[in-house]
Amino acid sequence: MVFSDLFFLFVFLPAFALSYLLARWLDRLAGEGLAERLVARNSVLVIFSLIFYAWGEPVYVFLMLGSVLVNYLAGLLISGRVDGWPRKAALAAGLACNLAILAVFKYAGFFAETLNQAGLPVSVPKIALPIGISFYTFQSISYLIDVYRRVSPVQKRLGNLLLYISMFPQLIAGPIVRYETVAHEISSRKVTAADVADGVYRFLIGLGKKVIIANQLSEVVDDLLVRQLHDLSTLGAWVGLLAFTLQIYFDFSGYSDMAIGMGRCMGFHFNENFDHPYCSRSITEFWRRWHISLGSFFRDYVYIPLGGNRRHQAVNILTVWFLTGMWHGASWNFIFWGLYYGLIVTIEKYTLLRVVKRVPAVLLHIYSLLLIMLGWSIFYYDDLSQMAVFDRALVGLSGACTDVVAVSALHSNAYLWLAAVVLCLPMRRWLETAIDCRAEGGSAAWALTATVWRVAVSVALLVMSVALLVGATNNAFIYTRF
Repeated sequence: MVFSDLFFLFVFLPAFALSYLLARWLDRLAGEGLAERLVARNSVLVIFSLIFYAWGEPVYVFLMLGSVLVNYLAGLLISGRVDGWPRKAALAAGLACNLAILAVFKYAGFFAETLNQAGLPVSVPKIALPIGISFYTFQSISYLIDVYRRVSPVQKRLGNLLLYISMFPQLIAGPIVRYETVAHEISSRKVTAADVADGVYRFLIGLGKKVIIANQLSEVVDDLLVRQLHDLSTLGAWVGLLAFTLQIYFDFSGYSDMAIGMGRCMGFHFNENFDHPYCSRSITEFWRRWHISLGSFFRDYVYIPLGGNRRHQAVNILTVWFLTGMWHGASWNFIFWGLYYGLIVTIEKYTLLRVVKRVPAVLLHIYSLLLIMLGWSIFYYDDLSQMAVFDRALVGLSGACTDVVAVSALHSNAYLWLAAVVLCLPMRRWLETAIDCRAEGGSAAWALTATVWRVAVSVALLVMSVALLVGATNNAFIYTRF
């Protein structure tokens, strides 16, 4: 089940909303303590989260439940009052269990195939990848480390820890919600009408990004980078790569917007995951704006503990980026993709970032976008032979400069290209900030304008998205496979 699905929008989500409202009423009847008044709501959220996850993979819901139980017990052991080897041993055991789950279910097949290619005959296990395993495993690791560092209190209720790890808005494709971000809100949160209004609006913004832009761009990507691959011209390669560059942004940022919006409706405040990354003037800045939750995770839990900027900086950067590539998938192209960015970020540390204020901004933007697009060409093809075919076309070695399919993709999707490029800029932020500033100035007319604007945009996005979803065949989120 995915968010941009008619069943989710018109069956699952309304059923959850009604159940959650009923639970809210039951909580109010239960008692005066705020913690007690959230029992029913949290229970409903856990039940619907498990249904959501089990919808496509009923077997692997037990894997997630086992992971939660292990982390719950490890957290209790880590929370000991006295520092020393027992706490460290419990942390090490908990981290080892989480990493073992990833190693077995995500990387076992890749490692076995690599050994076979190296001449060591090893049977390759056929293990299906559980959806969202990278996301909920990293959240489990976040929980254990935050408890160990005493940044957050240990969760003594198993059901509340299950809620944190299994919460369906961010379960299968993030953002990676750190435990300290929502630790207090799990047992103590309030929801206002403004929260619900903002949450619904943010959800529909994300739905529009996914259905109206990303899904349409995916058709261009499939036509050029899959069906047309062996007859691809140079123009076709660049048009297809641009389409994927835009598609993956609107697809993943759209998912994050929807997750943040649903969380807001329930009183959870997830951190932002994207900040208009294609406006960056360096690759280092790009990765501060793209998938922010993953970048901050590796920074705080890997890069800084390794020594950060204090010692062995280049080695630390390359280590983090190797792990970033591995996190994205058990395939050589992801490892190359991670090291590609690790090398660029390392070089920038000693060159570009020291003179960035002296270089014209337009040149920095061109430099960044070109390297970002080349990075996506590595990311897209997990078959290295297909990547080689694409790369030949990209640099003009395919024999054809242009082709009818590429030209048609440009002309027939002119409005889609224009909308996608413009919306990569912070246009919505600028417009909403201007309207909100006028409204906060005390003008009733501007306050009404702000409300009408949001309602009109929300209705338009919902109607257009539903119309496009009827009969849609290409609707999966890219990052759900990680």
